[in-house]
Amino acid sequence: MQFELVSPESRIASFEADSVELPGSEGDMTVMADHASLVTTLRPGFIRARSNLKTTEHIVTGGFVEVTAAGVSVLAERVVPAAEATAEVFKAIAEDEEKAAEPLVGANRDAAETRIACLKAISAGLS
Repeated sequence: MQFELVSPESRIASFEADSVELPGSEGDMTVMADHASLVTTLRPGFIRARSNLKTTEHIVTGGFVEVTAAGVSVLAERVVPAAEATAEVFKAIAEDEEKAAEPLVGANRDAAETRIACLKAISAGLS
């Protein structure tokens, strides 16, 4: 199946993959060829795409994924290659999110706090 990972700035990855692991907003999922079609949001976490030739690993801060029988397309808010990810990078991203969440209330505030907790967990895991 075709795997596409794009951010607002550029195409990050594009290749034939055997499986793609995604941090879905409702839980982690693994997608393989001929998967049922779906569109869902992503929470901050790791995306791993595997083929018999290579494996790529990136960390996203959120976004959307579209799965079809032919492939997986990810539109991520921010993408950091896992090899370049540091605790400091994700701590700074979490701090930015905290500032942006200050004026929010209700369900929007709850969603922002969940994202911030995910980003802090990633930062802690990278230290």
